[in-house]
Amino acid sequence: MDYKNDLIYIDEVQIRGKKVLIRVDFNVPLDEYSNITDDARIRGVLPTINYCLDEGARIILASHMGRPKGKRVDKMSLAPVARRLARLLGKEVKLLDDCVGPEVEKAVQEMKPGDIVLLENLRFHPGEETNDDAFARELAALCDVYIDDAFAVAHRKHSSVVAITRYAKECAAGFLMKKELNYFIRATQNPLRPLVAVIGGAKVSDKLIALENLLDRVDKLVIGGGMAFTFIKAWGYDVGKSMVEDDMVKTANDILRTSREKGIKFYLPVDCVVADKFDPHAETKVVSIYEIPKDWIAMDIGPATNILFGEALRDARTILWNGPMGVFEMDAFARGTYAMVSHLVNSHALTIVGGGDTDVAIHKAGETSNISYVSTGGGAFLELLKGKDIPALAALRERAKKES
Repeated sequence: MDYKNDLIYIDEVQIRGKKVLIRVDFNVPLDEYSNITDDARIRGVLPTINYCLDEGARIILASHMGRPKGKRVDKMSLAPVARRLARLLGKEVKLLDDCVGPEVEKAVQEMKPGDIVLLENLRFHPGEETNDDAFARELAALCDVYIDDAFAVAHRKHSSVVAITRYAKECAAGFLMKKELNYFIRATQNPLRPLVAVIGGAKVSDKLIALENLLDRVDKLVIGGGMAFTFIKAWGYDVGKSMVEDDMVKTANDILRTSREKGIKFYLPVDCVVADKFDPHAETKVVSIYEIPKDWIAMDIGPATNILFGEALRDARTILWNGPMGVFEMDAFARGTYAMVSHLVNSHALTIVGGGDTDVAIHKAGETSNISYVSTGGGAFLELLKGKDIPALAALRERAKKES
């Protein structure tokens, strides 16, 4: 489907002095000492929070952290987030002990204009992930206006994302959601061409629908990561013990045939880094894709492929990238992914990146500021690539229709 930015946004509703509940995604990575290692998702919603502060709203922030499975897990508390947000805003952010209940209601009632409270982890309650109406009603009762600015969970049918829109007095999307959708629309619906999609990751099956959808939009398709070897096997080559989805080989052949019929330039690795075992300390060597040893595993794209992929991107005007080029979590097999970061940075294209591992690569390379846009949502970004109407957008659109 083609997306339109037809939602109601925060600057189109009256929030002055009101209680505004903002669904954010503060599910940030923590180290073993509960220190935040990447606060991009927190910084991403600062424009929405600051707008509410300027309007003298009473700000109630709601987020999840991790997967506590409906139980209180202390190490998944949002306390580190409250501290970091307070530092970024230069203002107190009060963490409440729960997200619903009498104590939370009392704390919200006592708020003054400009106050900020952060509700404790939504997923401490089983109703959050089951899209429970009763839980949604309790959350909606806390506010006058509900704002969804959590793009990273926009593909989840959860209470604080979907059900709440049925009970909140007013609903709108935040500035981060608007930014995410605007960049996606620019890249896929009326892009500067050539438009090149770079797709990596492990499995074709995870991204099959996205690949099929992209075949109607792109000028070039570059495939890396483990999924490339299902395509290479579809060509009839032995790929050793490399990751292959045998039940997807026919589908890979269909995609290759469709790309030829549509005149889409399709790029696959020509060489790879192979290892004698799936281990960061394994013996490695670089081989042609035609010469992968029988008992070895392809773990990364090779240097010739890096050059080939770089050439494929040279004349691009728009580049979409989702998924790493190799087993990126092992340093020995991260070079191909870092090379792709460099290709994007040195291109003269609009560059849009989505996907957890891909985002991590750009962050580690220190190149975030040199990419046009790094999406905050891996799963949601992939669902958009599939052409699906994701739950959060459908729910907000439904409310917008009712209020128009």
